Amino acid sequence: MQVELDVQDCFYESSPEKTEDLGTNDNRIAEETWERWFKCWLEILHSDLPTAPGYEIGLRLTDDAEIQSLNAQYRQQDKPTDVLAFAALEVDCPQNEEMFASMPLYLGDIVVSVDTAKRQAQQQQHSLQTELAWLVAHGLLHLLGWDHPDEESLERMLKQQVILLREIGIALDIE
Repeated sequence: MQVELDVQDCFYESSPEKTEDLGTNDNRIAEETWERWFKCWLEILHSDLPTAPGYEIGLRLTDDAEIQSLNAQYRQQDKPTDVLAFAALEVDCPQNEEMFASMPLYLGDIVVSVDTAKRQAQQQQHSLQTELAWLVAHGLLHLLGWDHPDEESLERMLKQQVILLREIGIALDIE
């Protein structure tokens, strides 16, 4: 399975006073790591995917100010949030085989606030890398049509996120 990833600001660097170690000195998750994670996750989630020779996903790591602006513009909520997902495929959209035969199939964009991710990582007492992986996995599920309008569907989604993280070597217990 081919996965093309358009990563913007994946090397998000915070100011020195806010630096948190990701296992290196520079707050970086390499684009190759994101690509490997997405490939693994898409293989696990293949039953949720339209058949295509490859997939493309946009990922942007940003700050609270930018994600607040996007949240206000697209969700009419003028406040920062942790992750936004902009799905390219509509859940109930009629599926055209010619559309899915193109290479690669664009699934959408995921935007994550690193500022919010840092706060949440501290609250959850795990690394920023773990929180970023958690949020991006959540965004990916939204791109594939998962949603959580009630507690039962939220619980299913959180369990799936735990599975996705475990597959990339991040053990996380959710209560």
